[in-house]
Amino acid sequence: MLASQRKQLILQILAQEKQVISGELSQRFSISEDSIRRDLRELSAEGLLQRVHGGALPVSAAIAPFETRKNVQKEAKRRVAEKAVKLIQPGQVVMIDGGTTTAELVRQLPGDLAFTAITHSPGIAVGLIDYPLVEVIIIGGRLFRHSVVTVGAAMREAIEQFNADLFFMGVTGVHPAAGFTTGDYEEACVKRALAARAAETVVMASHEKLNSASAFAIGDLSLASTLVVDGQLDEELAAALRDARVDVS
Repeated sequence: MLASQRKQLILQILAQEKQVISGELSQRFSISEDSIRRDLRELSAEGLLQRVHGGALPVSAAIAPFETRKNVQKEAKRRVAEKAVKLIQPGQVVMIDGGTTTAELVRQLPGDLAFTAITHSPGIAVGLIDYPLVEVIIIGGRLFRHSVVTVGAAMREAIEQFNADLFFMGVTGVHPAAGFTTGDYEEACVKRALAARAAETVVMASHEKLNSASAFAIGDLSLASTLVVDGQLDEELAAALRDARVDVS
């Protein structure tokens, strides 16, 4: 079998089983694990999978540039946002992450809902201007252009002053084994720090983020109290969320 044919079969197996193990692939194709690892390295370099210890996971499609992501799964993001916005109660302190799904959450806010919004996203802050009953607090820092959010030491220090009711957290991957992931190391650290300052963390995920992973771990599935999705989950992911005591909306 040609290497190109083998790599196509690896991608087919990955799509069906949601993960591949190097040792199992070695036995299936009757070749060395070194050859399988080389295949996985090459597929990873092409952006077709996410390598992990011992194998690989499906790569998240949500790590494209911000302008590109604005046009991905637009209707699904709207449906997710419509459900998520109902979790906000009057008078709450709510932290809102940057991203295209949280931007849709802002667009779905009712005009008569009064609460305090804390965000490290300039775009989210500007989107809240048209809601006069929402008190907006912007967290400063160094601008991370890919997600249009602030990061860095000043930002991390500032969030220690808050105790929020909810944190709407953006992710690029939701996977039973990898948990919640994102495409940048510092952004992953910021998301963990924000989650630690909230009584409940809500993750909003359109379909392309489910059963996929990115390079940097935010945390296990148990980091969230609620996952808001559009449509049904497959049984493996649903079972993992039940075990982690995460509500699915």
